[in-house]
Amino acid sequence: MERSTRLVICDVDGTLVGNNRMLSPAARQVIDQLRQQGIYFGIASGRPVSEVETLLERWQIQEPFDVVIGMNGAELWDGIHGDFSDYFKLKPEWIKEIMELMAPFDLNACIYKDEGMLCQREDEMTLQSVRRSGKKIQIAQSNEEFYAQANAKIMFRTTPDRLDAAEKYAKEHPSSFYKAFRTGPFILEFADRRISKAYALKKFCEKHHFQMEEVLAFGDTSNDNEMLKASGWGVCLCNGSEDTKAAANAITEKSNNEDGFAWYMKQHFFNGGIEESQLKYDLHG
Repeated sequence: MERSTRLVICDVDGTLVGNNRMLSPAARQVIDQLRQQGIYFGIASGRPVSEVETLLERWQIQEPFDVVIGMNGAELWDGIHGDFSDYFKLKPEWIKEIMELMAPFDLNACIYKDEGMLCQREDEMTLQSVRRSGKKIQIAQSNEEFYAQANAKIMFRTTPDRLDAAEKYAKEHPSSFYKAFRTGPFILEFADRRISKAYALKKFCEKHHFQMEEVLAFGDTSNDNEMLKASGWGVCLCNGSEDTKAAANAITEKSNNEDGFAWYMKQHFFNGGIEESQLKYDLHG
């Protein structure tokens, strides 16, 4: 890859990590090599920035990443300057409207609230989510709790077939204030229409005086699309959604469960500089 690269940034689930959600030795080696070459590394996630500390502990990473984009672009942690910014949140009246829009589909609404996860009900998907994040689940006594204050996003969890219908309905009823997008096979999210991972990424680039053309970005699903398109080079994992593949400049040869991120960097960025033995790590869990 001959283009100048100042920053490599990755989505987490479905991209940087496999189903076991652990950072592989090969991915860790990529990050180390980037830093040795003076290239920034960061992650862009739908999770809150505050949750990333849990990830770093689990991955046994001592040095914070250079940039962390959280809540699909509503939060930005600048690890170089050590400061935090947040951007456009959903207004309470918008959250109420979204919940009413989704009511016919009997989905499980969830929001991040008070360092926990507020949900309409407890089910296996929400339990898995809070186990991974270390957050406590809170069951709402009424829907009013969801729109008591502004929030970066609201999520709806359900089975893929029901989610298909809900996503289609949301697209047929667009708003000038908020937008709907998938962040996985079981989750439909709503956020302020102005928010995206690309928005926060541009803010970081502006602060550090380099161009979006100098960013190499990796993702796998719809909430990554704008980031891949805005970056100088956008790569979709081969396990990614069709719309994200269409938004990317390239598609990896291997999936996230085959260490596709590290394989791509080995073949196209470092020219084979990663040990083959490191790329045999079991990512499935």
